[in-house]
Amino acid sequence: MLRLELAFLWLTLERDTRPVLFHFFAKMNFLCINCTIYGYFMLDDLDRRLLRQLQAEPTLTAAELGQQAGVSALKATRRLGRLIERGILKGQHAVIDWRALGYVVAVSLRITLDKTHARALDEFLDAARGIAEVTEIQTFLGRVDVRLCVIARDMAHYQQIYRNQILALPHMADIEALMTVATLRDDESLPL
Repeated sequence: MLRLELAFLWLTLERDTRPVLFHFFAKMNFLCINCTIYGYFMLDDLDRRLLRQLQAEPTLTAAELGQQAGVSALKATRRLGRLIERGILKGQHAVIDWRALGYVVAVSLRITLDKTHARALDEFLDAARGIAEVTEIQTFLGRVDVRLCVIARDMAHYQQIYRNQILALPHMADIEALMTVATLRDDESLPL
């Protein structure tokens, strides 16, 4: 009954007050398993336990996750399936240490595009995706439009990539290279 009353309260609120109620429910550990709130899914305690375990040790099997979360393997599997369906859990991937494979140079390129062409961004991104040594592409709002992460075996290899492939990308108005000296944090985990 409480859930129905809260759902009704939610629907009657003005749109701009809904995020406040969402944060209230989240702080109160409110259990709302099957509801979508303004584009967000609320997680219950089991969801958070499973996600915490996956963040800490992504190679755990469903049985191991269930055991550590205090539920059966079947229940853990169903919950993981639901988290995947909702788009909360996107999958698992291997984290490769490129330095161990000989790619010791990492450069972040901040690029401003010539915005006089209608398809400048699309054409630039299509071309940048074709460069094997580009490991990450981000787009921004503001003075800088795109950031590319480029890896290379050494400075000579980087210069070859830069001159032959990066400078050949279409619609660039400005480019700034930032050499990575050290990566102090590379962690996507959040407290749940």
